[in-house]
Amino acid sequence: MNIANKTVFITGANRGIGHALVAEALRRGAKKIYAGTRGGLENAGERVTAVTLDVTNDPQIQRAANDLDALDVLINNAGIARYENLSDPDAIEQHLAVNLFGTFKVTRALLPLLKRSKGAIFNNLSLLALAPLPLTPAYCISKAAALSMTQSLRAILAGQGVTVHGVLLGPVDTDMTRGFEVPKASPDSVARGIFDGLEKNEENIFPDPMSQSIAEAWRTGIAKAFERQYASFVPEER
Repeated sequence: MNIANKTVFITGANRGIGHALVAEALRRGAKKIYAGTRGGLENAGERVTAVTLDVTNDPQIQRAANDLDALDVLINNAGIARYENLSDPDAIEQHLAVNLFGTFKVTRALLPLLKRSKGAIFNNLSLLALAPLPLTPAYCISKAAALSMTQSLRAILAGQGVTVHGVLLGPVDTDMTRGFEVPKASPDSVARGIFDGLEKNEENIFPDPMSQSIAEAWRTGIAKAFERQYASFVPEER
């Protein structure tokens, strides 16, 4: 799939990777882009519709779904990451509310449209879903859970014509990684990599130099082999 003349919904679209995804979708000829934000969107353009959306707010999610009449691609990009040390249980709940349940609730609300179009779901994850960084353990817990959810949705929806893709991101130069002094990819380059992965129909997308360094090992590793094996246990719909 490429997104020329397609309708795309992007959460967390007002800055960072989300903002870059909107710009890249426009560049690649998307027909319509719904940009989910909590605080509006400047200079959106005629092909972009800003949608007020906090992914933890059920009425806003349902309102957004009700306002759409077609959808080809959903990109679950909204997320939070905070430095902490697991001393505050609320931090885990907050990360799960956004990074796991927010992604799940938006996907569930928009799934009927995606089934109709035989569309695609992209969940922006992290390499930290594979191994935790002790500086951000609650974030890592939420992304590991979101990876498992992504794999489950992939198996469940495969027979219904909807593809599910996990984007395993390395460090990206956004507000979220401010203060974390490591080499970082630009949001623009990551957005290009995500849409390149869509065009190649990659189940797992590694859109930056750090993530690309493990791509082959992941695709040929035991975890991926188990995922494929377990996917055969999904019962056929009657």
